[in-house]
Amino acid sequence: MQLDDFISISDQRRVVDAIGDAEKKTSGEIRVHITPKCGTDVMKAAAKTFNRLKMYKTRHRNGVLIYVAFESRRFAILGDAGINGVVPEGYWEQEKDTLLEHLKAGDPATGMCKVIASVGEKLKTYFPIEEDDENELSNEISYED
Repeated sequence: MQLDDFISISDQRRVVDAIGDAEKKTSGEIRVHITPKCGTDVMKAAAKTFNRLKMYKTRHRNGVLIYVAFESRRFAILGDAGINGVVPEGYWEQEKDTLLEHLKAGDPATGMCKVIASVGEKLKTYFPIEEDDENELSNEISYED
């Protein structure tokens, strides 16, 4: 199955636009990675992708990865040390619940956009936009077969 079979091209654009909108208010970085399959440990797969995408290389260690393995029916939301150190306990679980609801309903793009908007607001709270801010990571969805 290809990426377009899971999420349409227009929905991919919605997700990329949501990332851009969220990042206008924060120095934080958000990425979405989609793959058909992952092993049994989705957090390990997400962490490997986080590292491969060099998401730890942000100035404030405030990158957030939304990782979806659609054929395996697994997903994870992974924050770097900077954001993990300030969000309230249970925050990532709330975001995962939001995404899960939309994945089950067959509307992954809306779920991702809602999570991106919420994460963007949280990042804005702890890591507001800086005068010299630059987009440190691509906003495009990364994908691997």
